[in-house]
Amino acid sequence: MQKRLTAVCISLLILICVCPDPEAAPPVTIIQSSPETELLIGLIPEQQIFQQMARYAPLADYISAKTGIRIRLKVLSRYGNIIDNFVSSGMDGAFFGSFTYTLAHAKLGVEVIARPENLDGVSTYYGILFARKDSGIKDIRGMAKKRFVFVDKATTAGYLAALYYFKTNGVRDYRSYFRETYFAGTHMDAIRDVFSKKADVGVAKNTVFELLVRENPAIAKELQILETFPVVPENGLALRKDLSDAAKNGIKQVLLAMHNDPKGQKILVRFGARRFIETTDKDYDSVVRFSKEAGIDLSKYDYLNE
Repeated sequence: MQKRLTAVCISLLILICVCPDPEAAPPVTIIQSSPETELLIGLIPEQQIFQQMARYAPLADYISAKTGIRIRLKVLSRYGNIIDNFVSSGMDGAFFGSFTYTLAHAKLGVEVIARPENLDGVSTYYGILFARKDSGIKDIRGMAKKRFVFVDKATTAGYLAALYYFKTNGVRDYRSYFRETYFAGTHMDAIRDVFSKKADVGVAKNTVFELLVRENPAIAKELQILETFPVVPENGLALRKDLSDAAKNGIKQVLLAMHNDPKGQKILVRFGARRFIETTDKDYDSVVRFSKEAGIDLSKYDYLNE
């Protein structure tokens, strides 16, 4: 009886030691053939710098653990800097907005590999034009000689959408049409500036607007959305064209499969996504068309704010 009990205990110990923890991540996958051991990835200032780092750092750590390639992050001070800094800072990739990606692809040849699908299953966003409800502004006529806030000249929702709106509504020179125009630098700041009456009307990204509304419901009560614009791809990860195929494919595989890993799922939820989906240049055709309709030549576009 004692021998039988001892045998059962030993068997249980073996099972406990050998059986994998269902919550544990799959074994680390080292990319043996990759010549890169460290990559610098840029982040656009969609939110404030600390919020951006808090959102992306766990994702970077996860990719590092899975690929064996250390991922370092750099949050840039403005959207257009990501194109200048890509070369000057020796960046290997970046999470580009839809307009910054089309610009960087045209100027630098970067290649997009994946983008997040949010918790609602949507992998796109759109620009919104908004004003305070008590401003009396209802349309383009009511905006004359008002203060208009953009985000950055290198954003779809925070600038390109506004150019499209002005052109389709007969405003050829917005600088003379408005009393004042300026760039807030982030979508959050553009929304907050209109909310606080620093500006009368502005444009920004719908997903950031929704995030701020969850934090402060008064924003939805006091601001009104006057116009929404066509959907474009959510911020995607693009890598330099001469990066090794081993590194590109390894990072892509990690992103596309992380929703199947319990640890990856937790990081995705914190990131605000359900999964990453494969993304190609074709997904940005709408941005290219949007740019042409707004009168922009991507290869010659000056993305620096005045």
